[in-house]
Amino acid sequence: MKRARSSEIFLGGRARARRRLAPLLAAAAFAYLVFVSVKLSGLGSWEDAAAIPRPETAASRGELLQRDALERAPRGRRAAGGGATVTGYGRITGEILRRHEALGGGSRRRWGLRGNFSELERMAAQAWALGAKAWEEASAFSGDVDAIVSGDGAAVKCPTSLELGGGGEGETAAFLPCGLAVGSAVTVVATAREAVAEYVEALERSGSGNGTVMVAQFAVELRGLRASEGEDPPRILHLNPRLRGDWSRRPVLEMNTCFRMQWGKAQRCDGTPSKDDDHVDGFPRCEKWERRDMADSKETKTSSWFNRFIGRAKKPEMTWPYPFLEGKMFVLTIQAGVEGYHINVGGRHVASFPHRMGFTLEDATGLAVTGGIDVHSVYATSLPKTHPSFSLQNVLEMSDKWKARPVPEEPIQLFIGILSATNHFAERMAIRKTWMQFPAIQLGNVVARFFVALSHRKEINAALKKEAEYFGDVVILPFIDRYELVVLKTVAICQYGVQNVTAEYIMKCDDDTFVRLDVVLQQVSTFNRTLPLYLGNLNLLHRPLRSGKWAVTFEEWPELVYPPYANGPGYVISIGIARNIVSRHANQSLWLFKMEDVSMGMWVEDYNTTTITAPVQYIHSWKFCQYGCVDNYFTAHYQSPRQMLCLWDKLSLGRAQCCNYR
Repeated sequence: MKRARSSEIFLGGRARARRRLAPLLAAAAFAYLVFVSVKLSGLGSWEDAAAIPRPETAASRGELLQRDALERAPRGRRAAGGGATVTGYGRITGEILRRHEALGGGSRRRWGLRGNFSELERMAAQAWALGAKAWEEASAFSGDVDAIVSGDGAAVKCPTSLELGGGGEGETAAFLPCGLAVGSAVTVVATAREAVAEYVEALERSGSGNGTVMVAQFAVELRGLRASEGEDPPRILHLNPRLRGDWSRRPVLEMNTCFRMQWGKAQRCDGTPSKDDDHVDGFPRCEKWERRDMADSKETKTSSWFNRFIGRAKKPEMTWPYPFLEGKMFVLTIQAGVEGYHINVGGRHVASFPHRMGFTLEDATGLAVTGGIDVHSVYATSLPKTHPSFSLQNVLEMSDKWKARPVPEEPIQLFIGILSATNHFAERMAIRKTWMQFPAIQLGNVVARFFVALSHRKEINAALKKEAEYFGDVVILPFIDRYELVVLKTVAICQYGVQNVTAEYIMKCDDDTFVRLDVVLQQVSTFNRTLPLYLGNLNLLHRPLRSGKWAVTFEEWPELVYPPYANGPGYVISIGIARNIVSRHANQSLWLFKMEDVSMGMWVEDYNTTTITAPVQYIHSWKFCQYGCVDNYFTAHYQSPRQMLCLWDKLSLGRAQCCNYR
């Protein structure tokens, strides 16, 4: 009985303690709810959304920001002149406005007052001088443009095979004048060199030794033609065997593509076989080879006899080592198939790489072998005799239905300037057949023009002149095209939009950008028309690279970070900003930078800090896709002519879906 009573006393005490604790927990919960309601009170306050709708906040990889800086962005700001609080800005725009107010509005020194870059000016002056001569030669050219470009006659016939000796230092290169065809093969006989020590600063910083690592690797690349001077040629196939591995610390084969100096997603083969349904022309993407970190399961004697008894005996499986060894000779063959390229070493298939980004086989007009390798010989067999894309008649469809309408005299809503390279006849033709057929362009509410500089080749310039005269949608800029001078094309777009048409907005895009014009116009029309607009995929707090191939010197860019800027494949500015750019360029106070999208961000920031009318609306959307295509895109980048036609076909069926070829 005493034990029972003591138990009752114990249980009763716990119950009374819980009753005393309950009010405290309730009070704590109430305080937490009050705190949360105060912190989140601004999330639903979009009362002025009709004036300035809230742009999409990107929580994905399209928004490259420093989170700690953005979390301090205000929800609204006072308009110029002490108006009501403006709400509806996303995180990027809020941070831009916070920085603008912190700098005291127009207290910041204008970029243009620092002066232009002398090196860029010298480069531009040389390009203009050479361009004037090239234009004279193109105008005086009286031959058959299509015959020269297509290469009719004996001079343009391509050999069916090539042989190249090795033994030289540095890069080994071969020119494949007509590209490849299905069944074409390129064979490299070489010896992989011994590993050499390389210093990696990141390893030393991480505390992994002194930063020295032994590296044994080389690269075999199928390349295309570069679009302009200063730009690397596209890598249609980049095959990179890493004999001592990389971060994985085991030998790998890495394959990739590079288009417009943007690398795609790498395909890595590390000895793990591909899945049964992951094939290219019936070959697995990655074959299996021996790996020290993987042990094959062994059958027991009992299970082996049992499997044989029921007729399920396991077939013997051959295992192979990694196909390359330091100091050993090898025979590497790359064969072109219908769906992709197939890599064989010593007669054994090791990997297959599917075609990407719409490249055709005839685009592979060059072979390069670089890195730690001694090349003995190179052979190319079963090559095509003619290049099907060289003829203008096969690329340009000379039909009246693709001709541009004359520039209207009445005001328009949007002018689109499309940056294009001289020899991109197929890209321009694909745009004419696809998104330039939107009703807004056909009815005259939108005008689109290609802006093209000149080539060193007079026959290409003559063909460009013929194209411009027939279609009426090409603005020829008489300077030699260079990657560093793309900014001059952007200035020309602004000049055309201000002086030749009466447009409310100006859009800049590239000739590999597919524009859903209907949704872009819808987006533009939803924002406050009385305020300047800068619409695109905005970047904030991006720092210039100070080392490497694409380094920017302090003389070129003295600031620690770039101003807020929209990615170059597609953005929209209002006409007031364009007028300011044209005016400052005329009085030589416009600062030119070799990266045109950064230059536009710099000019917009200048306009925003010096204007006394109204602040610029910085509107961000990741659907102005920089890295390719996403479903329900506004613009899709890196689209080949075939992908353009595919996107247009899908839009005609009401589906804004991507056409990402394998």
